[in-house]
Amino acid sequence: MKLVVGLGNPGEKYAGTRHNIGFDCIDYCAKQFNIELNQSKFKGVFGTGLVNQEKLFLLKPLTYMNLSGESIRPLMDYYGMTVEDVVIIYDDMDLPTGKIRLRQKGSAGGHNGIKSVIQHFGTQEFKRIRMGVDRPEPGISIVNYVLGRYHPEQREDVTESIMQASKAVEAWTEKPFLEVMNQFN
Repeated sequence: MKLVVGLGNPGEKYAGTRHNIGFDCIDYCAKQFNIELNQSKFKGVFGTGLVNQEKLFLLKPLTYMNLSGESIRPLMDYYGMTVEDVVIIYDDMDLPTGKIRLRQKGSAGGHNGIKSVIQHFGTQEFKRIRMGVDRPEPGISIVNYVLGRYHPEQREDVTESIMQASKAVEAWTEKPFLEVMNQFN
């Protein structure tokens, strides 16, 4: 049993923003793996299905980014999952748009959603797929940047990174995360 969580903010006004690339990945994975996100519990929306004989949960917390852990931890506890069973997908300004980076641990790096996850997990040692969204140009606030939409010329790179993240999730259903890291980093 494995849980893949995409971080983002609920509501139409945030759809398609840089900060919601985690939600976009979950939506893409749901289509790829034929999993309906049809359950609304634990302050989130989620679905389950079998991928390579592995029971896979896909979760989009609806708590807003800064409180993501409030959705993830109760679902884990209810289904008897440990931190080892979870991967978090989220936006990262330290990577160029279109790049992904898999990690098994690390700090929050200023990301409030990850700060919430660390707080609720009680550790920084959890699997993650960081999705590059690049940094804003000088003079543009970080908040406006991450809550903004991609430039048209970035769309192809973003789509490719979402596809790569989905392939990494699928690979994780078949092999250890360290092997998946070596394959996709």
